[in-house]
Parts: sequence; structure tokens; C-alpha cells
Amino acid sequence: MQRISVLNPDDTPAMPTKLDRAQQWVVSGKAKWVKTDLRIKAVQLLAEPSGRKTQPICLGIDPGKKYSGVGLVSAKATLFMAHLVLPFELVKERMENRKLMRRGRRGRRINRKIAFKLRAHRQCRFNNRRGNRLPPSIRSNRQLELRTVAELCKLFPVSQIVYEYIEAKGSKSFSPVMVGQRVMLTWLAQFAPVSTLYGWQTSQIRTQLGLEKQKHSKGDAIPATHAVDGVALAASHFIQYESFHSHRERGHHWAGEVQLTSAPFVVMRRPPISRRQLHLMVPAKGGERRKYGGTTTRHGVRKGDLVRAEMAGRVSIGWVSGDTAKQISVSDFDWKRIGQFTASKVQLIRRATGLLVTCPQRLSVYAASSR
Repeated sequence: MQRISVLNPDDTPAMPTKLDRAQQWVVSGKAKWVKTDLRIKAVQLLAEPSGRKTQPICLGIDPGKKYSGVGLVSAKATLFMAHLVLPFELVKERMENRKLMRRGRRGRRINRKIAFKLRAHRQCRFNNRRGNRLPPSIRSNRQLELRTVAELCKLFPVSQIVYEYIEAKGSKSFSPVMVGQRVMLTWLAQFAPVSTLYGWQTSQIRTQLGLEKQKHSKGDAIPATHAVDGVALAASHFIQYESFHSHRERGHHWAGEVQLTSAPFVVMRRPPISRRQLHLMVPAKGGERRKYGGTTTRHGVRKGDLVRAEMAGRVSIGWVSGDTAKQISVSDFDWKRIGQFTASKVQLIRRATGLLVTCPQRLSVYAASSR
């Protein structure tokens, strides 16, 4: 039976409960439904509970370059799984474009008709050779994982975080997944105690639990690509491969117990909204600047807002991605435009949260074997 998040009257997380029980609480007036940024069901108690004791809940994170997997597990149930689409390639491309635009602006402001020593060259402003600087593409990846952890810690009483530590061969500074690992562990320690496992240890636990991993088409938004590793990492808090020594034999065996059940599965990414730009690659002629980027529109909604749009009797649900004088552009989860709808036919569902979250119906529940 699927379990959902429960919040105390003061917004602190309590132990999750079964969906049927939560519905009974709402009907009887003991609780109310609340919205979450992760688009999963949650209830908040209206009166002080009889107790606030919690059981161990572990969060597992399988980091990657383009995709990451997240799993949340207790000893008796799987609580949450997520497939994160990381913004690595997008940020890398935009940083390269920013470099070209900046180089063009600096070139245009220099008068090449005068002597070189008299030209208005830009002076050095700061030392940009700091050794502890994270590249923007790596930082954006880790920040999306951190945002997911922050939201989960608001909904569940997470007592332990297990992070898969990557150890690439060759140069330790070349792998994009390895860069920033120590900083990430420091950030995660603000929420709960953190431990690490290597990839081969994750594989062993996944095999012991009977979870199958899809090793081809890593971009498929299904639990078998990356979320299963997050579940295996979280389950490592409850089962361990230990050595034993008796009177007649010695060796190793698996100790502990964990049950893997059905759980909600979501796919998450950042909305790829462009920042406000005064000019595109070259200045506009006549000094008239065309509006580009930013989050505001002319119709009372912002880019990234979840809306319901109607056109010719067809209803679409998507996110605001742009606007014209009379229309609003609505895009799907992959940020491909569904269509341009008349502003009066667009109804706001929820304000932008900085996350695009979708719950695939055919993958909303993941049945796993229990050991």
C-alpha cells in the first residue's frame, strides 16, 4: 500500500501513513490536503498528534552527469523515487554563448583608429584563477539534487543520507561527476548525517534486493535507469554485508531486513528559461531592443507557471514559456511548445516553483520485490 507524507500542525514532518488512512483523516476533519513542490500527495494534521516519535528513513542519491536517481526508503516501505534531468548540457551551451556575446561587446567598444596604448581596454578586475571555484554546469547539477533533498526533508523525517561516491580512473579532476563531490557532501550534511558508498557496493545491494537496472538508453524516464540505484543506496542503511564467525564456519552474509513496495515516481528538471538580455548576438538597429528572456509576461502569468489552456475545444496542461501581445505560449515537460493560446483561455493552476515535475501515469507505481 502506497504511503504519503504527513505534516504536523507546525509544518514539521511526521511519519508517513497509508493513503486510505489519510483520506479518512481528511473526511473526519482531522487533516487537510496540502500542495507540494514535488507534486506528491501530502496531508497536514489540524490537531497535535498523540506522539512525535519517528522511525529511520534513509535518502539515497545516485549522482550523474546528465541524469541522477533519488530513492527514499524506510524499513517497511519505499516512499519516493525520482529521475532528475540535469541541466549540464544547457548551462554549458549558454556559458559558451555568453562568452561569445561578451567578446563581441568588448570588441565593439574599442576604437581601433587610435594608437593601441590609447585604446579603452578593460582593466583586470579580479583574480579569476581561484582553485575552489565550481564550474557553472557542475554547480547547477548539484543544486538541482540539493533542491530535491530540501523538498523531501520538508515532507519526510529523513534520518540518513547515502550518497554514491564516484572514483574515476585517471585524472581525478576530469570527470564532471567527480567535480564538486566534497562540496556536495558538505551541503547535504546540513539536512541529515551523510555516508557514502562506491558504485560496486551499490551494484551488490541492488542485486541482493532483486532490482533490475536498464544499462542502455540511460535517458529513459523510468525507474530502472537511475531511480533503482537511489533505492539501493537508501536500502543500504537497513541491510549490510557482514562477516560472521561461528564455532564451525566463518564467512559473510547479509544482515538486516527491508521491504520494497510500490511508490510514487516523478521526473524532474529545471525550466530552461533564458535570462533577460538587452541585446541578442548583435545590437538591434535603430536602438530599439526586442524583449528577450526573463520570467514576466504581459498577461499576469510568469514563465514556468502551470496552466490549463483551451483552444478549439481541446484542453492542454503545460507550463508558460513565452507570450505575444494577445497570446501565451504553453510548453510541455520537454519545453516543446504545445501551442499559442489566447490569453483569456489560459487559466492558472499553480505558480512557478523553479521545478518542472511530471508524474507519468504508466510509471506512477513501481512494484519491487522485497527481501
